[in-house]
Amino acid sequence: MLADRLKPFLKRYDEISESLSDPKILSDISLVTKLSKEQRSIEPVRNATLQYLEVLKNIEDNKSLINDTELGDLAKEELKNLEISQNKLEEEIKILLIPKDPNDEKNIFLEIRAGTGGDEAALFAGDLLDAYLRYAELRGYKTEIVSQSEGSAGGFKEVILLVKGDGAYSRLKFEGGTHRVQRVPETESQGRVHTSAITVAIMPEIEDSEIQINENDLRIDVMRASGHGGQCVNTTDSAVRITHIPTGLVVTNQDGKSQHKNKEAAMKVLKARLYDLQEKERKAKEQSERKDQVGTGDRSGRIRTYNYPQNRITDHRINLTLYRLDAIMAGGLFDEIIDLLIAHAQAEAINKSEI
Repeated sequence: MLADRLKPFLKRYDEISESLSDPKILSDISLVTKLSKEQRSIEPVRNATLQYLEVLKNIEDNKSLINDTELGDLAKEELKNLEISQNKLEEEIKILLIPKDPNDEKNIFLEIRAGTGGDEAALFAGDLLDAYLRYAELRGYKTEIVSQSEGSAGGFKEVILLVKGDGAYSRLKFEGGTHRVQRVPETESQGRVHTSAITVAIMPEIEDSEIQINENDLRIDVMRASGHGGQCVNTTDSAVRITHIPTGLVVTNQDGKSQHKNKEAAMKVLKARLYDLQEKERKAKEQSERKDQVGTGDRSGRIRTYNYPQNRITDHRINLTLYRLDAIMAGGLFDEIIDLLIAHAQAEAINKSEI
């Protein structure tokens, strides 16, 4: 019974409240922080549970009055409303009971790479970056370009964006994958539609304690930063390239004038990529259980098509097609798609659980 599953949340919430009033615990700042965070995570379930138990009690009370000559009709009418509230609360609670992704509240590195399509792919990488920047602004996130490699005709061969804000990962984790664009390139004289592709990777920003890197596994090279076409933009050896020897992962950063800051930024990206690699390996082992879920960040899967001649954007994971691509790209209005992706993921999780 759902009510029995919910009572431990009430008990744990009260236990934490009692602990947080204990002077001995209050003197331990790290423990207080940990307990407060746990209590905040439990609070939505606790509040919904209290409402749910109250509704169940009222249902039983009204059932006992159905045969009452004076109050029977009123009780029947009230039962209808209470049963609607019960069903609504049960659906809300099912979503609240879905295990939380531990990365959901983290900042992210959003990496865009031009794929097939040459210059046109690089140009679209720039267009999608602009759309994500507008989306981040709408959500109140702060952004910082960590690394970039410009395309020969504009746009980017590769660009890495740090997005900071509560829930950044939870909203943008579904963007990982291959994004295909169909449009007439500016260089196309005969008006033919070309198909290009870029890849997006979403990686949570990792705390130092979450992943350990052996310094002996790193090869760090410094060099002079260069601009488009090889033009020298820095006369000091400020650019940094870090190679993680065991995995072969390479991160280069030359955006800052300080070698120290470039190295620091490159290390953050490297840690995120290593964590992402570990997560992919872990998820591969669970593939049979997760094969129907969206948002795994697998770059090999085509997730979305942007068709400019038809003003159409299609998300292939949920078979969603909208004919307002121009508005979505110009305004960064991705929430309509992201909300449905989240709802789909929640429905899949509920179907696979025993809730």
